[in-house]
Amino acid sequence: MKISNSVKGFLLAFVSVIAVSNVYIFSKVALNEVSLPQFGVYWFTFGLLWILLYTWYKKTFVLFKSLARSCYLVLIFLGLIEVISTYFFFKAIYTISNPSIVSFIGNIAPALIITLSFFILKERFNSLEFWGILLAITGAFIISYKGSSGVDDMFIDGAQYVLYASLLNAINAVIIKKKIEKIHPTVLTINRSMFLLLFSIIALIVLKESLAIPFNALKNIFIGSLLGPFLTVIAGYLALQYIPLSRKAIITSTRGLFVLQGSYLYFGEFPNTIALIGGAVTIIGVLLIAFGKIRFQKALKAK
Repeated sequence: MKISNSVKGFLLAFVSVIAVSNVYIFSKVALNEVSLPQFGVYWFTFGLLWILLYTWYKKTFVLFKSLARSCYLVLIFLGLIEVISTYFFFKAIYTISNPSIVSFIGNIAPALIITLSFFILKERFNSLEFWGILLAITGAFIISYKGSSGVDDMFIDGAQYVLYASLLNAINAVIIKKKIEKIHPTVLTINRSMFLLLFSIIALIVLKESLAIPFNALKNIFIGSLLGPFLTVIAGYLALQYIPLSRKAIITSTRGLFVLQGSYLYFGEFPNTIALIGGAVTIIGVLLIAFGKIRFQKALKAK
């Protein structure tokens, strides 16, 4: 039975969501025992190994030779963005006790993508997307707000890292969607892992930290790296070859539910009622954005 491109795209997006949901868990467990530089060196060494083995199996190394010079410049720029955004992502995981909180706040990313597309690409958005943006931002605010009246102490510690990572990921998503037909997902994945590994090695050397880490942390990094730097990224990029970013966002919006379940099973922690309400609001916001984009695309085809 032949599978349609849409079904392939949704399946790949779902695989990416399941994988990244587990990344929140395994990275949190590992970061409880090791520093960020130590974590990064092992995490992205394993991640690069998996993608290189995959590339060797698929015999796609030749893809690098066919790249235009302008694509290499794009890869360098994307690599630098990935370094900063990934640092903030894992900094948030390290700082915030419950990974599901990080996931819920991270649902602000689609709202940022729409906003950036409006200002940078001059794309318009409809009323559904507008309300989705407002809900995503409102939900993130509800989760992050501590109730303190002081501006410097208004939000929970770590929320700012999620915001920085989400903004940079939004920039990344817009660029990748524009270049996905010219740069194969495998190339993007290798580029990402190489930049992140290089940054981690430099950080380890500068901070004079040891490579020696507990075996339990190594085990969790080993499993998480298979899910994160490899499976999450490659499946996510491949999904964009078959379905629009808006449809992928529908599947991605369920990520927080999986992370919520994993956090409870691994850490015995459950967010408070306010955080759950805020998380639900962000998910509804992401869904409105996705359905709004789909309605806009259908309207264009009908013309």
